[in-house]
Amino acid sequence: MNDPQQAVPHPAGRADRNHAGSPGQVVLETRNASKTFGVVRALRDVSLTLRAGEVHGLVGENGAGKSTLIKILTGFYQPDEGGVVLDGNAVAFDSPRTAQLNGVCAVYQEINLIPERSVAENIFIGHEPKRFGILIDRRRMNDMAHDIVRRYGLTVDPVAKLSSLGLGEQQMVSIARGVSLGARVLILDEPTSALSGAEVEVLFQVVDRLRADGIALLFVSHRLSECYRLCDRFTVMRDGAVVKTGTPAELPRNALIAAMLGREGKGLGGHGGQRDTRGAADAQPALQVDKLRWRTRVRDVSMRVAPKEIVGLAGLLGSGRTETFKTVFGAQKADAGDVHVQGNLLGHTAPARSIDRGVAFLSEDRRSEGIFPRLSVRDNIVASVLPRISRFGFISHRKQEALVKRYIEELGIKTAGPGALISTLSGGNQQKALIARCLSTHPTVLLLDDPTRGIDVGAKEEVHRVVQELADEGLAVVVTSSEMEELLELTDRLVVLNEGVSTGEIATKGASPDDVLAILASSTPSASSQ
Repeated sequence: MNDPQQAVPHPAGRADRNHAGSPGQVVLETRNASKTFGVVRALRDVSLTLRAGEVHGLVGENGAGKSTLIKILTGFYQPDEGGVVLDGNAVAFDSPRTAQLNGVCAVYQEINLIPERSVAENIFIGHEPKRFGILIDRRRMNDMAHDIVRRYGLTVDPVAKLSSLGLGEQQMVSIARGVSLGARVLILDEPTSALSGAEVEVLFQVVDRLRADGIALLFVSHRLSECYRLCDRFTVMRDGAVVKTGTPAELPRNALIAAMLGREGKGLGGHGGQRDTRGAADAQPALQVDKLRWRTRVRDVSMRVAPKEIVGLAGLLGSGRTETFKTVFGAQKADAGDVHVQGNLLGHTAPARSIDRGVAFLSEDRRSEGIFPRLSVRDNIVASVLPRISRFGFISHRKQEALVKRYIEELGIKTAGPGALISTLSGGNQQKALIARCLSTHPTVLLLDDPTRGIDVGAKEEVHRVVQELADEGLAVVVTSSEMEELLELTDRLVVLNEGVSTGEIATKGASPDDVLAILASSTPSASSQ
């Protein structure tokens, strides 16, 4: 490889530029790129090759290293080892702007444009055509924007304000901006995450035209059906490293999922199913969810959970696990479907009403949506029940202290005392304090979203013990986890989610991770849910 040199900008701002390279020609690649942040090695010897006229899918769970790799490709980060190669020459993009000027552009799921500017202005911002080298030539700019829009079959008006467009159309404007910059490489990072089905189809058509124009595309999505629809090759990342690369034929869905989750060639024995849940199938459900929908993330979810039963929601990242929980709880207003708690319709509700009806929810994001870091353990535990332990606006300290003491003892929360700041506790003990908050509302249904995320093995076992004891006492528990083995160990039954649709169930007694992978690989959302 040549010595890295500062990238020399290509001419930009010409909408009529010929993007095409020779079919299959390598345009951009990383060679043994590594990146470390403190003690965390985010990338480990990553090599990735992007070719002209090819859609390359980049897949992996959270923490796999995808975002770090994209930031290296676009000049946001510099690799500690290895490098970036453009057209066979080693380059060092010192900023995203330099990468753009060299034809490497990224389109992110968050729209990064100016709402009050026109479509044409957003497409050409920073490289507007000029008259006499000084004045913006708006007529020419609008004409050039119209040419790009027409070339890719878009229906947007170049003179319309961006804010007047839907999210899908704004996403297309972001892509058109990349084309106007003379993009030879387009990175599409979760471009469909907030789009409707019709908008996704338009995006697919645009991607097909970009491929035909010889542009190299890197497509990042958690929706595997989209990846198999669009991609010519895949790269699978896990724990900062590339673990598989191949075509869709070489990496069928089950092999791709196994590589993402680290299950290649493994066939562990069964877990879970150790609890006695006889009679659960015949009992009245404590929680019944029917055809629940919320935007494009929860498209058709149904499940039933009996008292004393622990049911897991199994699915890849992006399958709608967290969104399902939030919609059941009322943190997001459902567009359709019903939720019944102990036979009573919960309705399209709010969290306060859900709590009153016996539903408690523990968020996966402990720091942002869970603890109040500047408050005490006591205040965090009683936060959801202040009206119940107050009279005429005054808190009953006797009731408060009795409740807090009870849960500190029952859950084994290790703290210097109820008045200690919760931020001084370990992650596992913070999590148990949040479970105590849930239990203080006396729920019949407990929703736990990845409850052991970010805590050590010992604390994880403690949380498992608490959850199983709560179920034994009569609670209906629904839980998710990013670890398949944990779900099999902890639950009695799994409901499988795929792209916001519940597509199957499996009893965990005697089941192995490979059994669940088989359902994940074979399940496809129904046409009615699209």
